[in-house]
Amino acid sequence: MLYLKLKIMKPTFFCFAFFCFSSLVAQENLENLLASGINDAKRYTTSYITPGAEATIHNAANGWIQSAEVKKPWRFEISIIGNASFVKEENQNFTLNTADYENLQFRDGSTSKKVATIFGENNPDIIAFARVTDETGLFEDEVEFILPQGLASVNLNVLPSAFLQARLGLFKGAEVKFRYFPKVEQEDVRAGLIGAGLQYEFTQLLPASKIIPVAVSGFVGYTHLNANYDFTDDEIIEGENQQFDLKQNSYVFQLQASTKLPIINFYGGLGYVTGTSDFEVLGTYRVRGGIPLFEETSEFEDPYSVVNKVSGVRATVGAKLTLGFFGLHADYNIAEYNNVSAGIHFGI
Repeated sequence: MLYLKLKIMKPTFFCFAFFCFSSLVAQENLENLLASGINDAKRYTTSYITPGAEATIHNAANGWIQSAEVKKPWRFEISIIGNASFVKEENQNFTLNTADYENLQFRDGSTSKKVATIFGENNPDIIAFARVTDETGLFEDEVEFILPQGLASVNLNVLPSAFLQARLGLFKGAEVKFRYFPKVEQEDVRAGLIGAGLQYEFTQLLPASKIIPVAVSGFVGYTHLNANYDFTDDEIIEGENQQFDLKQNSYVFQLQASTKLPIINFYGGLGYVTGTSDFEVLGTYRVRGGIPLFEETSEFEDPYSVVNKVSGVRATVGAKLTLGFFGLHADYNIAEYNNVSAGIHFGI
C-alpha cells in the first residue's frame, strides 16, 4: 500500500496565494489526489475550493464607496481599507458521496459524509482511499489519503483582506478610484491585487445640488487578483514546475446615496456583484502509485483547472467621520458572504 498523507501547506500560502490576504491557513496538497485519477482529483478540488473562490470575489467588491458625493476636480483621497467577510456554516463543508467518484472511498466503510471545505475542519481526521486493479486483475494498488483540513482547524471563521485605495476628482460630477495590493513574493509565493472604478454623482446635475444635503451616485468597479505558488517537491509526486495558479476578476455595479454634512455622514447602497475565478494546477506530475500505474503514462502535464463564476446582489449601510484632511469609515455589507469594512482616509 502506498500511503500519501496530504501535508498542510504553510499558513502564508493562502495568505498571499489564494486569498492574497493575511493569516489564512493553507489548503493541503491537493495535487496528491492525482494518484486516484484526474477526474477524482478535479471533482474533490472543485468542492473544496469553491466557497473560497466565491468569498474572495464578494470580498473584493467591498470597500469601494464611503460617500455618494464625489471629489471636486483634482481633489484626492488616499485610504487604507480592511475587509472581513463572514463564513456561514453551510459553506464550511460539503457532502462527499463515493458514488460520485471513480475510485475514492472512505476507510470506515461509509458511502457519504460531510467533509471540510477550505473554510471547514475534519475533527477527527477523515481517511479516504483509492483501490485500483489493472485489466488482468492480478495487480492491485491502494492509495490512502487524510482529507484536507480548512481554516476552522485553526479557529479562523472570517476571510480578511486589506489594500491601499485612492480616489481623484475629475470633471464635474465624476471621480476615478484605484486600489492596490503590492506584488508580494515570500519564498515560493507571488501575489498581487489591482483595481479601478468610476463613480458619477447624478445629483450634480440638479440646480439645487449645493443646498440639498443628500447625494446620489452610480459606481462601477473592477478588481483583479493574481497569485502563484510554486511547490515543486519530489517527496511524494515527482515532477517539474509544479504550481497552483490563481486568477480572479471581480466586478461591482452599485447605486449609492449619502448625506452631505460637514463631519459625520451616513451612506447606503444597492449593488450587483459578478466575477470569475480560475484555479489551475500547472506543471509536470509523475505519480508513483494509484491510477497512473495502470494507464499508458503516469505523467500528467497541467492536469486540470477549476473555474468558478459568481454573481449576486448586495446592500451596504455605513458611516464616515471627517475631521479636516483625516477621516474614518465603517460599514456593513449584506450579501452571500456578509462583510464588515473599515478604513482610514487622508485627503483634500
